[in-house]
Amino acid sequence: MKVMKLKHHIKQHRARMNFTQQDLAGKTGVSRQSINAIERRGYIPSTLLALKIAKALEMKVDDLFELIKE
Repeated sequence: MKVMKLKHHIKQHRARMNFTQQDLAGKTGVSRQSINAIERRGYIPSTLLALKIAKALEMKVDDLFELIKE
């Protein structure tokens, strides 16, 4: 059985919007350290936070996050 992992494109789209990690943190109500941990794939965001991140980056959640098999 293959393990499913969460892949995201937050860093690339944050850069596209010219947001720092602090900017994105402020728009989503979390710390800069939380955004850093998510980008480094050390932390999986809650559904609510994933929705807030997608909204801040003007994207659909499905376009920002995806499940991949490993």
